[in-house]
Formats: sequence, structure tokens, C-alpha cells
Amino acid sequence: MHGVEWVVEAWGCKAASLQDQRALQLLFESLIADLQLRTVGAAAWHQFPGSGGITGLCLLSESHLACHTFPEHQSLCLNLFCCVPRAEWQFEPELRKRFGASEVSVRKLTRCYEVRSVQVVGEQAVGE
Repeated sequence: MHGVEWVVEAWGCKAASLQDQRALQLLFESLIADLQLRTVGAAAWHQFPGSGGITGLCLLSESHLACHTFPEHQSLCLNLFCCVPRAEWQFEPELRKRFGASEVSVRKLTRCYEVRSVQVVGEQAVGE
């Protein structure tokens, strides 16, 4: 059995959009609805003072959804971990449309829960 984790970075975003909590809430709502995720309570949000960014966290029965925005760097970091595989989501076009991102990086990680055989070569472990 395995899960999946997406680590997403967006750069060149409009600074004002990264300070817009409602825009981030709508992003979370779309991800949750589109991927049929199940929330455990309401999302928690923290807006940093002045021209600071926002941190958001939503606990899911499948794991978590988190974001951090950095208006001063025009960047957004997003992390979604699901303990079971999920369909792909259109992170790149959505972040370009919603936040004006000029560049988006999406890394998808398979999270394996079972012990795999490991062979040690020198001081580096290599999976079989």
C-alpha cells in the first residue's frame, strides 16, 4: 500500500493574491472537492502582520493540505499528502490562473508504507 504527496512551488505570483485568505480558501475548497478529500474540522489560517503572507493547514482524514505564501518573494508553497492514491490535479494551470504564477514546479512523491529490502553499498542504502 502507498500514498501520494505533492510538493508544489509557484513563483512570480501577484503579491496581493498571496495575502488574500479568501483566494487560498477557495484553492483549498477546490482541491478538497475535486479530489474527494474528507476534512477533519475547519482549516486553520494565520495571516502574518503587515505585508506578510498566510499559512494555512487543513487536517484531512487522508492526511493534510498545507500552504505558505511569501508575498515579498512572490511565491507560494503547497503540500498535499494523501494516504491513498488520488487522481491528478491541475496544479500548474490553477496556480497560474488564481495567483498569476509565472512558473510552477510540481513534484509527486509515492509514499510507501511497507518495509522494502535495502542493500547497503558503502554508506549509502540502495532499494532493491
